[in-house]
Amino acid sequence: MKNYKLKINGNDYNVDINEVEGQEIKLNVNGEAYVVTVDQEIKQQKPKSAPRPVASPVAPAAGGSVQKSNAPVAGSKVSTPLPGTILDVFVNVGDTVKSGQTVVLLEAMKMENNIEADCEGTVKEVKVRKGDSVLEGDILVVIG
Repeated sequence: MKNYKLKINGNDYNVDINEVEGQEIKLNVNGEAYVVTVDQEIKQQKPKSAPRPVASPVAPAAGGSVQKSNAPVAGSKVSTPLPGTILDVFVNVGDTVKSGQTVVLLEAMKMENNIEADCEGTVKEVKVRKGDSVLEGDILVVIG
């Protein structure tokens, strides 16, 4: 098992890599379990740069998991700035939102974070539900 202490956008993360098997990595981020799938199989040599993971959370005890879609997403994408759990979703498909309007409430590192729309428009897609676990960069809402 390897342990990494990361600082991303000023936030500290403790990452334990438990197992690497082909394209799947089993790891814990701040104590929460995830299974990450990478684009290419990881060689057992030390890579020069880390492959970009496509995350698929392990279902946490208290909630669901994020449904991933490989389909391309058009429009403005509201994504999560850090890993956490969705506490509430304030918009539905078809709703009109204004720039700065809170669309999702995210719990991360025992703090509640308002995730806001970055533009005006109509909600085209809501990719999360209350109780879902998300990783940094996951798309939450698409505004068109």
